[in-house]
Amino acid sequence: MKIGIPKEIKNNENRVGMTPAGVLELTKRGHEVYVQSTAGEGSGFDDEDYYVAGAKILPTIDRVYDQAQMIVKVKEPIQQEYELIKEDQVVFTFFHFASDKRLTEAMMKTKSVCIAYETVEDKDGTLPLLTPMSEVAGRMAIQQGAKYLEKPVKGKGLLLGGVPGVRPGKVLVIGAGTVGIQAAKMAAGLGAQVTILDVNMNKLRYVNDVMPSHVVTEFSNEYNIRKHIKTSDLIIGGVLITGAKAPKLITRDMLKEMQPGAVIVDVAVDQGGCFETTRPTTHEDPAYIIDDVVHYCVANMPGAVPHTSTVALTNVTLPYVLKLADEGWEKACRDDDSLMKGVNIVKGRVVCEPILEAFGWKEAMA
Repeated sequence: MKIGIPKEIKNNENRVGMTPAGVLELTKRGHEVYVQSTAGEGSGFDDEDYYVAGAKILPTIDRVYDQAQMIVKVKEPIQQEYELIKEDQVVFTFFHFASDKRLTEAMMKTKSVCIAYETVEDKDGTLPLLTPMSEVAGRMAIQQGAKYLEKPVKGKGLLLGGVPGVRPGKVLVIGAGTVGIQAAKMAAGLGAQVTILDVNMNKLRYVNDVMPSHVVTEFSNEYNIRKHIKTSDLIIGGVLITGAKAPKLITRDMLKEMQPGAVIVDVAVDQGGCFETTRPTTHEDPAYIIDDVVHYCVANMPGAVPHTSTVALTNVTLPYVLKLADEGWEKACRDDDSLMKGVNIVKGRVVCEPILEAFGWKEAMA
């Protein structure tokens, strides 16, 4: 198979769809890999690294899309790429369709096969391709939240870990999935007081078992959320419903109950965000303020640490890329239930139920 690795063109997205190590595994099996020139530079890999691994280096993104039967990338295609995607071409990347109707309709129009990293799901309900980016984003959420608590960026002027004689910051983590656990771990490591909320008692029991005593758990409901936001310095939103839009757990009216200079970091922004006032931002202009509350809602947070993120992502995507390349997408997905769940759009037809529900299309098709 011919596989294309284009350069990511989303704002400040420095990750790349595959490392040279991944390219080598493909070329060893006889596949042709086309890498756009400088695609890996942001992640610390130059064209020579890919060439040595057996890739053909092409000068433009148009050439990569034109040559490839399958595109492997990191972020969803943006408008400049819509016209480049061909009928029957497989596109394997993060899509987050449920929060972007325009993207969904554009991909339907291409009649390509869209397989989304974020909905590939193992039998135990885990999301193997989303997990490493959630780990990165959860840890980064605390780094960025701590930064935006500083006064020069309109935060409260509070050191998250405190110092002797001064209380540490209070962190509220909504969601005890991968993002929430990693965020709680980082916040606890800094010495912050951490409360983590979830509706799944098994997850809360796990948190209680593995976290230090200054990380406490509570059941997630509106009453407890309203109670904690009044005293929290930093709030992390890490709620995910696979393939669907995130629920709005902090509404606009709740902001008035929060302290001026408090910070909220919405890691669920790719899926529409779990705060009503969330809107996607970029690393170039990452934060905004509503009702004196600082919002950090960067949609590609792991893109700020591209070397770590690219290696972590390739570690988990490569086995699936190899299967798709070796067997073709139809056989690979028939033989692998996890991969089949990643299939979102096939030649103009949405086949992922949460996307149909997000846009009210399920009823229309009934």
